[in-house]
Amino acid sequence: MKFFTKAIVSASLIIASSQCSFGQATATAASSATIITPITIVKNVNMSFGNVAVSASLAGTVVLAPAGSRTTGGAGGVTLPSTTGTVAGADFTVSGQASYTYAITLPTTVTITSGSNTMTVNAFTSSPATTGALSTGGTQDLKVGATLVVTAAQAAGTYTNSTAVPVTVNYN
Repeated sequence: MKFFTKAIVSASLIIASSQCSFGQATATAASSATIITPITIVKNVNMSFGNVAVSASLAGTVVLAPAGSRTTGGAGGVTLPSTTGTVAGADFTVSGQASYTYAITLPTTVTITSGSNTMTVNAFTSSPATTGALSTGGTQDLKVGATLVVTAAQAAGTYTNSTAVPVTVNYN
């Protein structure tokens, strides 16, 4: 009987422990991360609207395309003389992870000054427009243009800005 009791107790323990092993399961997963090349932007060329002649009585605008060509805004007030001066859209090189896309954020308004006189630069545009794509080499040229707002009888001078024109790029 002792043997029979020991056998039943042993069998019960084996059954109980085997049921516990069927009550749980374990799996493993690997973890990983891929560090990509940080996105950077470097200015190559500053934006310059060149020489602008103004009307004594009419305001006007100069539209600078990202590629560097310029036109008047069509409302009069400014003339683009044949001695153009330096005319250039801003030019940047964007670098980062090959074949990645990125978003472009342009400023809304920048003020340029000559002494106490000011002008507004706004309506910024870029090429590519809102999203760029890095080449298989991980770079892309980004060009930026804008509109210069000139008041009637704008004072003569060389107008610049001390805070620069912020152009921001971020991976999509």
